[in-house]
Amino acid sequence: MTSLSDAPPEVLAPRLTVSVGQHSDRGRKTVNQDFYGFRAPAEPQLSAKGIAVALADGIGSSDVSQVAAEFAVMAFLDDYYSTSETWSVKKSADRVLAAANSWLHSRTLHSAFRYDKDRGYVCTLSGLILKGTTAHLFHVGDTRVHRLQGNALEQLTQDHRAWVAQGESHLSRGVGFNAQLEIDYQALELERGDVFVLATDGVYEHVDSAFVAGAIRAARGNLDAAARAVVEEAYRRGSADNLTVQIVSIDDLPQDGGNGLREQLARLAPPPLLEARAEIDGYRIVRELHASARSHIYLATEPETGGLVALKMPATELQGDPELLERFMLEEWIARRLNSPHVLKPYPLTRERRYLYVAMEYVEGQTLAQWMTDNPQPDLETVRGIVEQIARGLQAFHRMEMLHQDLRPQNIMIDRTATVKIIDFGSVRVAGVDEQASPAEPSRILGTLQYTAPEYFVGDPGSERADLFSLGVIAYQMLSGRLPYGAAAAQVRTRAALRRLQYATVLDEQRDIPPWIDAALRKAVHPEPLERYEALSEFVYDLRHPNADLLRAVPLIARNPVAFWRAACAVLGLLLFLLLLLRFGI
Repeated sequence: MTSLSDAPPEVLAPRLTVSVGQHSDRGRKTVNQDFYGFRAPAEPQLSAKGIAVALADGIGSSDVSQVAAEFAVMAFLDDYYSTSETWSVKKSADRVLAAANSWLHSRTLHSAFRYDKDRGYVCTLSGLILKGTTAHLFHVGDTRVHRLQGNALEQLTQDHRAWVAQGESHLSRGVGFNAQLEIDYQALELERGDVFVLATDGVYEHVDSAFVAGAIRAARGNLDAAARAVVEEAYRRGSADNLTVQIVSIDDLPQDGGNGLREQLARLAPPPLLEARAEIDGYRIVRELHASARSHIYLATEPETGGLVALKMPATELQGDPELLERFMLEEWIARRLNSPHVLKPYPLTRERRYLYVAMEYVEGQTLAQWMTDNPQPDLETVRGIVEQIARGLQAFHRMEMLHQDLRPQNIMIDRTATVKIIDFGSVRVAGVDEQASPAEPSRILGTLQYTAPEYFVGDPGSERADLFSLGVIAYQMLSGRLPYGAAAAQVRTRAALRRLQYATVLDEQRDIPPWIDAALRKAVHPEPLERYEALSEFVYDLRHPNADLLRAVPLIARNPVAFWRAACAVLGLLLFLLLLLRFGI
């Protein structure tokens, strides 16, 4: 049997430290249809992606399921590390396993076993991703994952078997079994000293918890020897199946949740106060571009090329706050993982950095806030063009499982070519980074209140629809100069208050805005996230194409108040005429 491993049994890492032992044997069968392995990468992948452990068991009714078992484990261990480090563990593993399932199922359909999937490319799989201080567990089939508690094994997975009679069952779920993969997932808090045991049914059906616990203790840290002892005991007790065991011991845990940004902060000195012609790491300061309570931005030149660059530095008041400084450094980390003409780009790192700052491309132009001041009544086509460019920038964030969370006119630049760019990442939430810290801290509202989706104010987590809300508010403001709920949205603190929010139509007699545009804006900024558009592309499309369904859903008084009151006056006039007719017999 082949073992897939990149590291010796003792895996040492700067923060997360584990010991791994594993053993497999074909037992009394002629072929070993089990496959197993683990990956323990070096930094920075260790902090970004974690350590992966996987075990698969091919089904006995198939002569090719060992191919499925090997493919599933290799996909889990190899392809997982090819996914974006900004993705959450769950999203990364789900995507990888779904792709593996699709390939195996397709191979069965194009083989001689297409009418009998129990003989096709099918296997069970259990996998662990250990990241930061969290264990992420993925499971389908009847392999098992246990956690050792004293002399007892706590079963963490559920067997996916359908029982047809006493002692007779068949696999109900597996990798490659169906076109769509349904996989169990759970996240567990890790503690130093935790021991996880992954095993196939040829082992756990024959060896009790006490023996496993005793074998681990007797091995005195040699977990390969403990795994071998458990396999040999299962064989001695009459197991007729393949036999595989993996033992994973959590030796040490990161103190900071595995966040590598803190190490970077520790190496960088606070920047000095800067004036024109001052130098910092070779950059020559030209002038200050912007100052706020959070940061100072300077225009500087790069001496080797003479190119212009924007240097962003934390405000002096923040330099004693590790959490805020960590978020500051996260901005550069985020920017280097996005690729869109509508998102500000970081400046290439060409020299060693000694001070705490972020170097970004310099955009010559004006903020959208200033543009709105200069253009109080823009034409509809111009507004559409700006919204579409912002949406494409947001899509770059969303594809990487990031939420911007502070989209507002001050954070959007329009350069001299009329290209729109999102320029500030100080409030961005990154799923793959957030899960490194555990336990999770209570979420804070990081965005500007006037543009923040109201669900944040009642404690709900954000979603892509929250960024859509902010974009809808910006579009509304460009067309009207107002906010759709005035100041009321920022004052929401309860769900009852959220439900009481009343949308103010963008239509008025001063602007020639079609009712269907108002209907699209109303949907984009709906107080309830599920009532908004599901995707940014739908909102952008409806800004150019009348959506009759939206118009039918909006009452006439909201859709066209002028027409409503004209109709109401006509009806009242008719009723008055009829009353006069009846009263005086005219």
